[in-house]
Amino acid sequence: MKNIQKALVFVFFLATYFSFAQGKVVGTVIDGEFNEPLPFANILVKGTAKGVSSDFDGKYELELEEGTYTLVFSFVGYETKEVTEVVIKSGEVVTLDVVLQTNSLDTVVITTTTKRDTENAVLNIQKKSVVVLDGLSAQAIKSTGASNVATAVKSVPGVSIQGGKYVFVRGLGDRYTKSILNGVDIPGLDPDRNTIQMDLFPTNIIDNVIVLKTGAAEFPADFTGGLVDVVTKDFPSRAEYAISLGSGYNPDMHFNDNYLTSEGSDTDFFGYDDGTRDLPINRYQQIPGTFDNKLLLTSLTSRFQKELRAKQEQSGMNFDFGFTLGNQYDIGENDKLGYQASFSYKNETTFYEKRQDGAFVKNFDDSSVNSLNLVQSSNGQEGINNVILNGMLGLTYKTDMSKFKVNLLHIQNGESTAGFFGQQRSQTGVGGGLEPLVKHAITYTERSITNLLLSGKHRLTNDENAMNLEWKLSPTFSKVMDKNHRITPMQQADNGDFFISPSASTYPIQLWRNLIEENWSGKVDLDKSVEMFNRPAKLKFGGAYTYKFRDFSIDDYTFNIQGDDSYIANGDPDNLLDSQNIWNPDSDTGTHLVFGDQFNPIDAYEGEHHIAATYFSAEFNVTEKLNTVLGIRSEFFNSFYTGQDNETVLERELILDEFDLFPSANLIYALNDNSNLRASYFRSTARPSFKESSLSRIFDPITSRLFIGNINLVPTYVNNFDLRYEYFGENGQMFSVSGFYKSFTDPIEQSFYIQAPTQVTLGNLGDAKVYGAEFELRQRLGFISEGLDNLKVVANVTVTKSELTMSDEEYESRQLAARDGESIDRERDLQGQAPFVINAGLDYSNSDIGLQTALFYNIQGATLEVVGIGLVPDVYTQPFNSLNFTINKSFGENKRSSVDLKVTNILGDERLSEFESYKASNEIYSLRDPGTEISLGYTFKF
Repeated sequence: MKNIQKALVFVFFLATYFSFAQGKVVGTVIDGEFNEPLPFANILVKGTAKGVSSDFDGKYELELEEGTYTLVFSFVGYETKEVTEVVIKSGEVVTLDVVLQTNSLDTVVITTTTKRDTENAVLNIQKKSVVVLDGLSAQAIKSTGASNVATAVKSVPGVSIQGGKYVFVRGLGDRYTKSILNGVDIPGLDPDRNTIQMDLFPTNIIDNVIVLKTGAAEFPADFTGGLVDVVTKDFPSRAEYAISLGSGYNPDMHFNDNYLTSEGSDTDFFGYDDGTRDLPINRYQQIPGTFDNKLLLTSLTSRFQKELRAKQEQSGMNFDFGFTLGNQYDIGENDKLGYQASFSYKNETTFYEKRQDGAFVKNFDDSSVNSLNLVQSSNGQEGINNVILNGMLGLTYKTDMSKFKVNLLHIQNGESTAGFFGQQRSQTGVGGGLEPLVKHAITYTERSITNLLLSGKHRLTNDENAMNLEWKLSPTFSKVMDKNHRITPMQQADNGDFFISPSASTYPIQLWRNLIEENWSGKVDLDKSVEMFNRPAKLKFGGAYTYKFRDFSIDDYTFNIQGDDSYIANGDPDNLLDSQNIWNPDSDTGTHLVFGDQFNPIDAYEGEHHIAATYFSAEFNVTEKLNTVLGIRSEFFNSFYTGQDNETVLERELILDEFDLFPSANLIYALNDNSNLRASYFRSTARPSFKESSLSRIFDPITSRLFIGNINLVPTYVNNFDLRYEYFGENGQMFSVSGFYKSFTDPIEQSFYIQAPTQVTLGNLGDAKVYGAEFELRQRLGFISEGLDNLKVVANVTVTKSELTMSDEEYESRQLAARDGESIDRERDLQGQAPFVINAGLDYSNSDIGLQTALFYNIQGATLEVVGIGLVPDVYTQPFNSLNFTINKSFGENKRSSVDLKVTNILGDERLSEFESYKASNEIYSLRDPGTEISLGYTFKF
């Protein structure tokens, strides 16, 4: 018996030894002809019978004992590759991707080590792609030390990040850049933007980020500058679990005793309101007057929030935490089931000691006066607490011939603000006669997105001329709820007292804005391998359908003081709705709701968008070196609108009905093995959003600016031409130079109303053209000294010239408002187009010691933000000098622990937009000082 026990113990330890003495090599076999995964390729260990086949996605994994091996990769009709010096160590995973080329009977021998230069893999994708693109793999993102996609994607050529969240490509504004998630549309936390906030996605759930700069038939037509596709992970090749913690300190904002805040609700910490800020009365409840139902008026008034003044307290630091889980399991002989789950939480505190907003016009009476007249100014303090929760769960099931995926994503965001502002406002609206005002503001916005992705990939035939089918269905439900915004303006008398003055500052107001939107996207893609010109070719065809519905409404209630004494004690707005100061029928004095306030249909609208698309494309080689993709995409777009203003009532009115063809042609000529010459043409569009193409009027009670929709907007159409030369060196080095030209018909631009610098609208203001050049260099400094090979210079510059030919109405209004000696050109800048974008940096990466560090600089040139009309001058966003530093150090067993340190906005630059006019000093439109933040994070993988 004892011998049996000893034998069992021996066997157990022997099995344990061999299990721990084993390692694993994993990777993807790629079809070099079409730059796609190659299923069912053979991977053999040379000199043995051990081997595996790549799966449906071209992925493979092979467990081997410690040692050095030669792997042989092969597939019928493709060259065979031998990869030598593959070193396997106990408990480690070696990642090795291999590209197989067609039309070769020779065996190619490659010498490698256990290190994989993933940047080379990404550059190989760029080299083989027939569209101009740039990409970031998960490993490349990790090397930057970035914790979210917004931070990482800044290193992509021609890409800049606005507000730390939104991606702009080639200096073109949000309207011309589109972001998608896993290949399908997803609205962001701001549904009126075409891009989603990139800071929402932690990098540990990302497989890659691809930025397309030219189009093809299989991609949606509504992008011009770039298409950003964020692809989340399916599941890891082994169990992966990680937890991360981080905090950030900004000396200008944190531990500041002047920070402004309000009480809020008990669940604000989790990004949503628990009902504390809900509308306290029925929206259809009519408000009686003091002459009517007196007891009801008192009762209704007393139900509203009484906290109207921001409170001072010490601000805290930013902090975040999160975790990811992932694994795969064998089911049956060849099937696999995998999952990827993640959760992240971010709590940010922002404090602007000097938030400034302004409105200016040219002198109305005398054209010899160049200086601008103040119409309205606001200077004050604002505290902001922003909470973002992000949860994702993905399940993937793979068989030999199919792959099914379900991915659920939920984002919850709550943003509470509190501010106090000193303001001046012109009595005439064109300058002069300024009234001194103060404004107290307490606001809360709750946003949420829930996205479900169901997808499948199927190999319909298992031969050289295979046909593949891919389908996706993705519903998204989003909400943006402005809950109980409380804005209390008061005028200051000569003796220092404060009183309500509706004519100068409007009434105190509490408002609720509700936006509910659903988005259903589905698409089907098929591709078939064929032969054209005696060479392999591929045909692609498919269709897509997107349905969007939005319901928007506003409830607002205003307050006044009844009685001879309308002064507010001590200038404290909390006295307005104090129980002792609410209107009393007996004394006929006190604060009450304004008569007649109730829900107004003018403040609501519904919208529907239907987009149906089909496409066909052919990819083939005319010659051995010339790869060609020709395609055509059709899109049927219609938009329905329900809403009204004082003159017009529309009931599900068809306001846009467009059927368009979007041709595309992409050519890539291989000059040699390391360089390409590319040429591209594609037609694209930019369509107005629900809010823009409407009768709505949306008032910002803090800045007193009014947005006015334009129901007559038409889509923009753009013809895009690109030419690019690129050279790819070793170890992630490359050089490229590009030229591009874009012709815009009816671009949609944001502009002021004539003589109204506080009213903003949209219009098709003329035709435009944009042309420019793009330069990129990635160069390691090993040519100076071998010890500098891990240090890399990254530089990319985009220079752009935009010219819009103004409409007769705009041109005439500018001529009439011209200053003496001023010459008005018929051409001006295109709104939203930056004249240049510069990204430059030093990047050091040494995986042997687990160290990555980088210093990056980014700047975007002065950009026309709002188009001036008549006496209202143009507003330009001024350059923001962004200098950021990051360092990441991995340590411990298998480098499972890592610490990262980041310093953002090292130069302490301010975000500034200014009115610009002929021979006049620039005047502030908006000014925010983000300060400099130092953040520290820790991640542990187990």
